[in-house]
Amino acid sequence: MSRVLSKALQPASSPPPPVPAGGISDFAEIGVAIDAERRRGRGAQTNASGRYEREARAAFDDGWQSLDDLPPFKTTIALDTARKVISRNDSPDIGFDRSINPYRGCEHGCVYCFARPTHAYLGLSPGLDFESKLFVKPDAPMLLEKELTAPGYEPRTIAIGTNTDPYQPIEREHRIMRGILEVLEKAGHPVGIVTKSALVTRDIDILSRMAKKNLAKVAISVTSLDPKLARAMEPRASTPPKRLEALRQLSAAGIPTVVMTAPIIPALNDSEIERILDAAAHAGVREANYTVLRLPLEVRDLFREWLMAHYPDRYRHVFSLIRDMRGGKDYDSQWGSRMKGTGPIAWMIGRRFEIACERLGLNRKRVKLSTAHFVQPAKSGEQLDLF
Repeated sequence: MSRVLSKALQPASSPPPPVPAGGISDFAEIGVAIDAERRRGRGAQTNASGRYEREARAAFDDGWQSLDDLPPFKTTIALDTARKVISRNDSPDIGFDRSINPYRGCEHGCVYCFARPTHAYLGLSPGLDFESKLFVKPDAPMLLEKELTAPGYEPRTIAIGTNTDPYQPIEREHRIMRGILEVLEKAGHPVGIVTKSALVTRDIDILSRMAKKNLAKVAISVTSLDPKLARAMEPRASTPPKRLEALRQLSAAGIPTVVMTAPIIPALNDSEIERILDAAAHAGVREANYTVLRLPLEVRDLFREWLMAHYPDRYRHVFSLIRDMRGGKDYDSQWGSRMKGTGPIAWMIGRRFEIACERLGLNRKRVKLSTAHFVQPAKSGEQLDLF
């Protein structure tokens, strides 16, 4: 279990208690078969050990009903004292080369989240641990400012929310995203945000000022307008009406907005494509995008378990269509096709999306953020010029 928590991951000053070297006593309720009452309000059904672990742990009733005494899964927070906050990538099929993730893990609990497997690197489960064992980066604003002062730094749009949601519930208390935006505004640095949370409206003051200089853009994912499906699939994310209202408020404040119909899951929410786009257009949105469901690594089994628990009658049909879009496999990581899929089902989804966008006037013009206002922050202790 030596991979559990590196030196960069230290416990918060408030609960959970200190983490012994090489151990995970903070997160002791690891198990596999989790009773429904213990995981109430969570997305995943299970909590299987991470793929790098030498041991697998399972809940076992010894006949004394000892499992009945186990407490519900509670959200616990530890500190991630990483030395850098900007992550780089060279993926040819995404439109950014740098990103920031203020948090590890995400309490929204979206069962389909492709970021879940990253918790395995911490010695934790991509299942319930991912949505209940969270790590915060309180030094992120300071680290960002430091990285922006690096010699030769060239500004390009920083994407935030591409892995875990920067506006998940714990942001209300920790306000890390707020601090990051303050640094970016001061430096005149462009930022693109993706979220499922109406909490983003808290920062309209900063975002609207940045938008006037073409420095900010916000995308909100609206997966379904069906409250029952949305609550089951994304249990702690904002409700669909609140997300649409957030898009309305952002648009009214002059902030460029994008609706993400993502992920599209055939035979589950694909019938809502046109209705979601129509509702977003009426909220003032002028751009839209989509992705189809991705099932890398542990996400496949977590989604399968969820589907069997909530929509068992659709299980075979959904996976049949998923495989049709993935060349007969549950997932294909091929560059260029992993986001949209291939085959007739993927083609049909794409055409429906394009036709609806054309009818609603979406994507006629895409806002491109500017780097013209960037000014490197002064290094700590550096005297500013008087003239």
